[in-house]
Amino acid sequence: MKRSWINCLAGTIASLLMGVSGADAAARLQVQAVQIVEQGVATRIELRLSRSADFKLFTLTGPDRVVLDIPAAALDRSALPLPKAVGAVRGVRAALRDGDLRIVFDLTGAMRPHSTTASEASAARLTIDLQPVDMAAVAAAPEVSGPVAANTPEPVPLPESKPQAEPAAAPIAPVATEKPVRRERDIVVVVDAGHGGHDPGAHGPRGLQEKDVTLAISRRLVALINSEPGMRGVLTRSDDRFLDLRARMERARSVSADLFVSIHADAAMNRSARGSTVYVLSEKAASDEASRRLAARENAALIGGVELGNKDPVLASVLMDLSQNASISSSISVGDAILGEMATLGRLHRDKVQHAPFMVLKSPDVPSVLIETAYISNPEDERNLGSAKHQEKLARAMLGGVRRYFDANPARDVIMAAVRPAETSRDIRHVIRRGDTLSGIAERYKTSMQRIRAVNGLRSDSVQLGQTLRIPVEST
Repeated sequence: MKRSWINCLAGTIASLLMGVSGADAAARLQVQAVQIVEQGVATRIELRLSRSADFKLFTLTGPDRVVLDIPAAALDRSALPLPKAVGAVRGVRAALRDGDLRIVFDLTGAMRPHSTTASEASAARLTIDLQPVDMAAVAAAPEVSGPVAANTPEPVPLPESKPQAEPAAAPIAPVATEKPVRRERDIVVVVDAGHGGHDPGAHGPRGLQEKDVTLAISRRLVALINSEPGMRGVLTRSDDRFLDLRARMERARSVSADLFVSIHADAAMNRSARGSTVYVLSEKAASDEASRRLAARENAALIGGVELGNKDPVLASVLMDLSQNASISSSISVGDAILGEMATLGRLHRDKVQHAPFMVLKSPDVPSVLIETAYISNPEDERNLGSAKHQEKLARAMLGGVRRYFDANPARDVIMAAVRPAETSRDIRHVIRRGDTLSGIAERYKTSMQRIRAVNGLRSDSVQLGQTLRIPVEST
């Protein structure tokens, strides 16, 4: 009788985990693993699934959380226990709702989720990237992609269940083109694969599409960057999707990038046109962008960690000009270094850095270059661009130029050196403990939240457990 009761209990737990029992269980989609990785200001959630699946992803507030609904799915034993607090995620819960699986990620603050999917030989992967957003904007914005109302009842957690004696599932492997941020702050290079999705870009005589070439080269470049000690590469897109041009630029700012590299392939009616060109932002376009940002006070015109929104308009304009001038100067230096390396591969279309009003180059505080790798409209250049071997050579040449630039400019905050408050020997280091808030820290040390954000390059008022802040002390 006792054994029968135990078997019955085990069957009940199994049915809760699987969602069904018997023969139908084998056909049911399984969430096999859940992994969370902190990536600077961003947080990445990865789920390994037994196969591709439809899903709904949306946000809720009060408290902040991201909700994932997967129809006709269940949580496999290999996914237990669910991850604990990592980065912006302070907890994970799961429950079955009318046969569907709901996973709730409780957050430390408002975050904007971006999802991508990928199919593998025997499984599928769902990646959710969480980026911080302004709290006021979140409060005013509608719920993201969800038919579920904000007052939807919280799911009842699944019962805790220890995995049975069976081989543990292999952990989710990190995406090859990403790696976690090291605590001493790696040099961050954001690589933008031009075009994508419904925007194929240019195409060659044999039909090679620019969007495919740029993604292939970008992935190779990021993989090379991530193999360099002290450097980290981030892709604006890792698959065939369309991204708004301004969103690409702001992606670099959101991860506190030290460099933004946008990769393209040129085209011309004259098929004899060949070779590479490197562009940086023109001064006229920089001036127009500065005026737009200052007029709109976009995100309080937060530039390089300095909040311009509450400053005198003349001072804000001067600080913006300092930042953009320094950014363009650094961009030219990067461009020269990359051109020097790419010249070893063959013909350059232009042997000097060119200036153009490309939108993706308009970041006021991140050095940015746009590389036209070759002319896809030229038959020989098209053959090279379609070659994996040549793509690798191009990526290595770009890495060589990036490395040369940072070898010559080792300072971590070159761009905003003239804008950020300088660190002094009197500054205090404060390690965030449980219960700390930015306002409380400011009050404790008799300074302002604005100064703490500026000195530390913070883009919001949220702080994380274990984070170290530099507290400016007023001179007497």
